[in-house]
Amino acid sequence: MTPYPNMLKEWRKRRRMSQLDLAVEAEVSARHISFLETGRSKPSPDMILHLSEVMELPVDTRNQMMRAEGFAPRYAATPFDDSTMAPIRDAVDWTLKRHDPYPGMVLDRLWSVVKLNEGAQRLFAPLGLSEGQSLLDLLAHPMMPSVVENWPEVAHHMMLRLRAESANVGGMPELDAAAQALASQANSRSEAALGPTVPTVYRFGNQRLSLFGTIAHFSTVTDETLDDLKIELFFPADAESAAILATLSGKPQS
Repeated sequence: MTPYPNMLKEWRKRRRMSQLDLAVEAEVSARHISFLETGRSKPSPDMILHLSEVMELPVDTRNQMMRAEGFAPRYAATPFDDSTMAPIRDAVDWTLKRHDPYPGMVLDRLWSVVKLNEGAQRLFAPLGLSEGQSLLDLLAHPMMPSVVENWPEVAHHMMLRLRAESANVGGMPELDAAAQALASQANSRSEAALGPTVPTVYRFGNQRLSLFGTIAHFSTVTDETLDDLKIELFFPADAESAAILATLSGKPQS
């Protein structure tokens, strides 16, 4: 038996699908799914990709499944600085530049910082975070409870996010280890009334900066590099924070 049957079965379970669920979504017979998982039937390249799409598997996992059956990988892993990535880089730069003076960054799957806009550089420079470094290292830094006013709440939600991202790609030791490290500091309970989001509240001297974030992914991805990237944009959670960000940038507040 090749590794593919085991991979298919494991991912189906991770997606909490029965053989019948997968068969219905993929418009094939449950018997065929069963035969694929036992190795009695050999999948075609198109079937591997079709089932992968139904289960919404990461692009690199789809390539791994193709290799497991002796097929050439379908998706490339193009370096971000490659000429073919120019339109993608332009879109990223356009987004980050226009988001300034609010902080924005690009992270890869391991939470390494690919790019910071000027607002993010101003925010994270005092914390020692720059392009090429890992946000996971910053989360593990002992200074975080003194810099982030509501650190137990933030640690709790970051822990949940790390676990979810790891589970979505089939498990990542780096993310799991970071989540475990945050678990001892995490606390979801707060005496304050819950708002629509849980902002991260930074304290720099007598300045209090409250920010919430959004995450954007590339759609219709057919490249491992892009499948790993996410753009995070931070917004002020109150008028005072908006004024501070504008003052730090030297730009008028919009």
